[in-house]
Amino acid sequence: MNTRFRLFAVSARAALGLGALAVAAAPIAGSFAQTLPDPAEESSTDGGLNLPANPIIFGKADPHVRRATAIVNGEIITGTDVDQRLALIVSANGGKVAPEEMERLRLQVLRNLIDETLQIQEAKAANIEIDEDEVTQTFDRVAQQNFGQNPAALEKYLAGIGSSSASLKRQIRGELAWQRLLRRNVQPFINVSDGEVREMMDRLKAAKGTEEYRIGEIYLAATQETKPQVLANAQKILEQLKGGGSFVAYARQYSQSSSASVGGDLGWIRLAQLPPELATPAAQMTPGQLVGPIELASGYSLLYLIDKRQVLTADPRDAILSLKQISIAFPKGTPEKDAAAKAGEFAKVVKEIKGCGGADAAAVSLGATVVANDQIRVRDLPTALQDTILKLSVGETTPPFGSIEDGVRVLMLCGRDDPKVESGPNFEQLQSQMEDDRVNKRAQTYLRDLRRDAVIEYN
Repeated sequence: MNTRFRLFAVSARAALGLGALAVAAAPIAGSFAQTLPDPAEESSTDGGLNLPANPIIFGKADPHVRRATAIVNGEIITGTDVDQRLALIVSANGGKVAPEEMERLRLQVLRNLIDETLQIQEAKAANIEIDEDEVTQTFDRVAQQNFGQNPAALEKYLAGIGSSSASLKRQIRGELAWQRLLRRNVQPFINVSDGEVREMMDRLKAAKGTEEYRIGEIYLAATQETKPQVLANAQKILEQLKGGGSFVAYARQYSQSSSASVGGDLGWIRLAQLPPELATPAAQMTPGQLVGPIELASGYSLLYLIDKRQVLTADPRDAILSLKQISIAFPKGTPEKDAAAKAGEFAKVVKEIKGCGGADAAAVSLGATVVANDQIRVRDLPTALQDTILKLSVGETTPPFGSIEDGVRVLMLCGRDDPKVESGPNFEQLQSQMEDDRVNKRAQTYLRDLRRDAVIEYN
């Protein structure tokens, strides 16, 4: 499914792209002039500061005035706005962001805030207003769905990492406004004919059994003049990702495709739907692999293969399993020799268990614990175990696995419900996907035009 155009999570095809946040900008200090006092005017209560009795104040110090980082068509973006968005990115990466990366990340956050401001301004010019109650409802939903918390807990979390609910709510408002603007000014002019949809459905049927890929992308636009700098940025992002950085977090803040709002997830696509420059390396990737930067005519891309499957073919990894996990733990400080002997005895007894019905009794004799799960998909298991599980018959176990620290365990297969053959998207779903793809292309052009016509001042 091609879902390059996905905006805010108020529809089934959209999801929130969380931004980031942190420290307050310094207030503008008011200037003042001090006249030399007459000794007769000195007060004995001035603490030795030699203050005049009637000082003349020039200018006004206002702690609520914050220095602008950028002014977009007259609207101020402050250092505080940038810092508060930045903080959430840092938090998403476990606080592990190198100092040199932090500055580059700050510049990207500023560019995102400029785009967000342009989107809100354009929506307002089109008389599109986002109700405060709608923003609050979406914030509450994000608190529950993304954080598993109530709104008050999310607010406390944001404040704790140097952010604020106001910053996140502004991002929510921007994404809702842009989505609504596109729905009014772009979507009505997008047309996908029935013939085009039928042709695509025929192609899907002809491609049955071929591989389909779920890909994450970070796309960085570049001109001929900026390509060296953008390439350097892409390489630094790649280093951060290989060092354990969150692909979703980086895609949300760096990628200049509208799939950024869903962490760069392009959905399920066939390689023919990608530009040749991307299709060739994607075909060689395995799930979990990251490649790039890949040069395109308009910039660079980093690709992450989330998963792959066969078109219109049931994927064995979608089978629902009933499993029992039998495990033993080793007391802290157990010598490796003793642990190996106990693990060997464990493996021997487990191998003799006659089906899942005998697992509990065998566990008691071993001093082991049993945990059952009747609703787990093969693909949700660690990759290293998936092929092993798929080869088991009911009542068989995996080889023992684990460590002295974590204990040793086996998985016993107690049942398996194989997936049904995929029928693929129906006519309406496919038409919607094709419309989304075209809206995405128009949306990129729309935003590029807004940037070109904007009056932006930098501090």
